[in-house]
Amino acid sequence: MSGTERDRERVDPAAAEHDSAGRVLNVLITGASSGIGEAVAERFRASGAKLFLTGRRAEPPSTLRPVERYLAGDLNDETFVAQVMDEAVAELGPIDSVIACHGLQADGALTEMEVGKALELLEANVLSVFSVLKHAVPRIREGGGQIVLVSSRLGLVGIPGQAMYTAAKGGLVMLGKGAAVELAPRNIRVNIAAPGLTETPIIEAGIQRHSDPEAYRAQRAATIPMQRLAQPSEVAEAIFFLGSPASSYITGAVLPVDGGYTAA
Repeated sequence: MSGTERDRERVDPAAAEHDSAGRVLNVLITGASSGIGEAVAERFRASGAKLFLTGRRAEPPSTLRPVERYLAGDLNDETFVAQVMDEAVAELGPIDSVIACHGLQADGALTEMEVGKALELLEANVLSVFSVLKHAVPRIREGGGQIVLVSSRLGLVGIPGQAMYTAAKGGLVMLGKGAAVELAPRNIRVNIAAPGLTETPIIEAGIQRHSDPEAYRAQRAATIPMQRLAQPSEVAEAIFFLGSPASSYITGAVLPVDGGYTAA
């Protein structure tokens, strides 16, 4: 039995996520090489969905299956974005769900951040997602589909030292809302997930740079009503809901997945 056949055999047909016509979902996920994006891919994979993944890292995620495709590159490059969409359709057929998990985080006081860094934040978190939407929408299955943009709790509130990051993530929220209204007549739903502090490799690396990592972790957790950081799998569950037919009458919504941070 080939590797492809073995992987197909592992999927439980009864658990497979289907659209309203009974088809297994074709799902495109950006930022899928690590962290939340990798967890989202795992959640859709467990549902039986067919995946096309992209990310910046040259190496594919270790969870990639032989039946799946991973394409590495820079989504700030519109030519690469168009290539991703063409190859995704060639691999999967018409797309049902697009999950945009990519982005860039950077700290910096307003008066100290260089304009180039500010532009980089806007390009990575807003303009590249605009490009994904521009090229993905024409490839979404006739009859409709769903798009999820992954923003941040800091797209909803401001904190010192993050003014440009909050501006970028807040811009992503409004991009999603505008797209939701524009695309609703085509039955393409667009929703936004706003994760809080999540135990991804990037966040963990930041914690470990402090002289007392565990004390710093506890300090950050104390700012969250639930008193802990999220697990990537918890965020992935919320994104999976928005990116599947289970949320069929929800569009233009922002779903905080932040342990109560933005409610406090």
